[in-house]
Amino acid sequence: MIEVGQVAKQANGAAVVRYGDTVVLVTATASKEPREGIDFFPLTVDYEEKQYAAGKIPGGFIKREGRATELATLSARLIDRPIRPLFPKGFRNDVHVVATVLSVEKDNPPDVTAMIGASVALNVSNIPFAGPIAGVVVGMVDGQLVINPTVEQTRKSDMHITVAGTKEAIMMVEGSANEIPEEQVLDAIFFAHEEIKRLCVFQEPIIEELQVPKFEVKTFELDSAIEEEVSTYATPILNQAVRNPDKKAREASMDQAKESIMEHFAEIYPDNIKEIDALLDSILKDIVRSMLIDDGERVDGRELDEIRPITCEVGYLPRPHGSALFTRGQTQVLSVTTLGAASEEQILDGLGIEESKRYIHHYNFPPYSVGEVRPMRGPGRREIGHGALAERALLAVLPGEDEFPYTIRVVSEVLESNGSSSMASVCGSSLSLMHAGVPIKRPVAGVAMGLVKRDDKFAIITDIQGIEDALGDMDFKLAGTEIGVTAIQMDIKIAGVNREIVATALEKARKGRMFIMSKMNEVIDMPNSELSPYAPRLTRMTVPVEKIREIIGPGGKTIHKIVDETGCKIDIEDDGTLFIMATDEEAARKAKFYIESIIAEVEVGKTYTGTVKRIMDFGAFVEIIPGVLGTQGKEGLVHISQLAEERVNKVTDVVNIGDKIDVKVTEIDKQGRVNLSRKALLKQRKHN
Repeated sequence: MIEVGQVAKQANGAAVVRYGDTVVLVTATASKEPREGIDFFPLTVDYEEKQYAAGKIPGGFIKREGRATELATLSARLIDRPIRPLFPKGFRNDVHVVATVLSVEKDNPPDVTAMIGASVALNVSNIPFAGPIAGVVVGMVDGQLVINPTVEQTRKSDMHITVAGTKEAIMMVEGSANEIPEEQVLDAIFFAHEEIKRLCVFQEPIIEELQVPKFEVKTFELDSAIEEEVSTYATPILNQAVRNPDKKAREASMDQAKESIMEHFAEIYPDNIKEIDALLDSILKDIVRSMLIDDGERVDGRELDEIRPITCEVGYLPRPHGSALFTRGQTQVLSVTTLGAASEEQILDGLGIEESKRYIHHYNFPPYSVGEVRPMRGPGRREIGHGALAERALLAVLPGEDEFPYTIRVVSEVLESNGSSSMASVCGSSLSLMHAGVPIKRPVAGVAMGLVKRDDKFAIITDIQGIEDALGDMDFKLAGTEIGVTAIQMDIKIAGVNREIVATALEKARKGRMFIMSKMNEVIDMPNSELSPYAPRLTRMTVPVEKIREIIGPGGKTIHKIVDETGCKIDIEDDGTLFIMATDEEAARKAKFYIESIIAEVEVGKTYTGTVKRIMDFGAFVEIIPGVLGTQGKEGLVHISQLAEERVNKVTDVVNIGDKIDVKVTEIDKQGRVNLSRKALLKQRKHN
């Protein structure tokens, strides 16, 4: 259900979308005048998760929502990407879309609900927008495609792909798959599109009934005569400058060409300098696109489906648990793997289904990677988005917790970037995980594809570099194994793409991925059989659930002593599964001994070597299970009649305090008292 006109009336447009018990308010607001001095569309999309939506109170001391979670940032990107291409060309007014999640029903995803809300809010506002759009999630359960799967279906699904678009075409694809063949992924995307068409039609009566007039878009255009003069003069100069395989040399050549052109026209048209500068970018775009579509040429001289030179190296760093350096052309990524205890998994404090995750992928994009100078701050939307994409790409091949009970963190450091550092991160991380000895099912590789479309003609480009991404119509990233797709992300900069284009891109991406994987396999094609000597070793134990309290001790006193004494990390799960993590095997053995001593139970009929602790007239008390780290040991009584085969007049005639003696447990009475016999053991040995 969609509601308009009741709330948030001072925004340019607002809509409340109800999907079951999921409720999202989306507002769209625009500045009255365009922002001067910029050459981009200043669109901001914020996705606000309110903890009350799920009946939660935020954690921490402040008890209010703070910085957006990673899930909220990814959801904002999902909304931004399909709507951005549908604003008018040259539109420079600030636009702010805010999606506020007010109520959440887990089976009804709020992110795709917010997409529909953004479409309605923009279409019922006076902001120029060529919608409507809609989005859905498509899953695959038992081989059947499912739209917006429930939580239970999601857990069994082999696919989780978000698709957005208009009635006419696909605008955005993002998601993961469990090694699904390309043809099935293609079917899933266009299966989703059928539902998107229905949702777009559903919005149309609301939009038509309100018929809100759109405000006039102010653009800054040159007089046609000046434009023709500049184009005639600048085209051959830029055409020559852009043809250079080296990014830095090409950028220097282009900067020099633009500077000379601007100097030429500065005196002739001093009042049109900004417009001429913008026109040069448009001319450059036309040159590159014409090269690709008409001539099948690329600025670096490659064929359309040719991948840049690849080099791979594992073990680049000596101390981390796993590392790999992946270089493709002028894009270079160092991926580093760290293994940790199960308790080090990431706790997620948001509105998503997952509460924690044991595989964490972080992506860093420092300014030096593109030769820039800017402040180093925390991760932005790019870093979070690219890290999530690489994380999804590898999830399908990771071992289960039962097989490999570690928390795994991979960090991809982009050292140099000229096109698709996210896919280089996938390749480098696959290599790094195998070097670390993580038993992944198969290697994973990724490749970025591009598109240039003019009328009915189009060119698909494999392994795009930065300039092709910036001037092209599509950025299509695809990762997978030799069997099938594990992650996909497609962003469209035009009014959408059809099945033919997506099918062609998928097939060319598969070929590119397999070529890249062959280069990776030359270096390492399966996980190392041994972990790094610096990686922690896990010892798994199962302890009785009722003994967990004894291991922990009052206020955690006992377990803290074990940790302090051994230097190990110890995790205990509610079912009695216990993990000891240590880089030193002797320390792990010591910790295991302490735990086994604490939980040990006296068994009737078993023989123990004990220590005499107390002597009474009627017998000796012997500690048969020693206490450790201040815990109380377990002892029993050897009655004077059970000390020896012959009659004993005095206990000290046979044993004294501190003596080590072998005893056999003969009885544990109803009160839990342990009776021991040295005599029975002596008889048994004599008989044998």
